[in-house]
Amino acid sequence: MNLEEFKSYRKMLGKTQLQMSQLLGTSIKAVHSYEQGWRTIPTHVERQMFFLISRIKENKKDLKPCWVIKKCPQELKTRCPAWEFQSGTLCWFINGTICDGTVHNNWKEKMVKCRPCDVFTAIL
Repeated sequence: MNLEEFKSYRKMLGKTQLQMSQLLGTSIKAVHSYEQGWRTIPTHVERQMFFLISRIKENKKDLKPCWVIKKCPQELKTRCPAWEFQSGTLCWFINGTICDGTVHNNWKEKMVKCRPCDVFTAIL
């Protein structure tokens, strides 16, 4: 996540920098630094920001779970944590999902796959 995205999502949430710092469990100075580009946005902050956005943008009845969108075969689907926890619209948030047949090693690697995905883009 870059500083423009961070600012945009904070505004989309309708939060001040102070309110955002409280939601993210960080200092207001950290939020200010993210928006100025003085600090890189840590993984846990990026994940929390996407989660918060997903909760305001998601119209649950209109979204299909990832396994339907991706047409996952049964043997993959039943091994995937998104299926196990019935969180097919939060697959991007859950570590260990089996997107395109592989489990991703870390958040950065996972987001390369998730950012262009229809499941993820639907929340933005």
